[in-house]
Amino acid sequence: MNASFKIAESGVGSYRLLAILRWVMVIIFVSFGMQKFTLQSAQGISQFISNSPFISWLSILGLRGEAYFLGFMEFAIAALLIAGAFNPLLSALGSLMGVITFAITWSFFFTTPGVVTWSLSTDPMAWNLAGEFLFKDIVLVAVCGVLLLASLPQAVVRLRS
Repeated sequence: MNASFKIAESGVGSYRLLAILRWVMVIIFVSFGMQKFTLQSAQGISQFISNSPFISWLSILGLRGEAYFLGFMEFAIAALLIAGAFNPLLSALGSLMGVITFAITWSFFFTTPGVVTWSLSTDPMAWNLAGEFLFKDIVLVAVCGVLLLASLPQAVVRLRS
């Protein structure tokens, strides 16, 4: 008996290679989620949260509460991406949540004071270590976007049937 591992990216073309991206994103979300349960991480992200027009409301949960909330969300996204290996609808949902997550964190690059220095005369866009850390999220939002687009056709078919 032949057992095969089904993945949501089994559509037309070379979608199977996208499974690598899925599992890398699972590892990233689990590791980022775990970090949110440390005091150091909670203190590190507070400056970004307090200046964000999208998630500054999390400050009502307190320093640790806002980090715990984000950690649980990252674990939920990882779980949806894992389940998405078998169900394209869950894949699309997890990928969409990943896109939203990284779009918000990438916005910190622009909303957190002191992260970027804009200048017309010298270096047009200089950033500090926090800016370097945040800039990588543009790649992660793109990866989640690719997974979302790969999952959508099968998710729509599944919803219609």
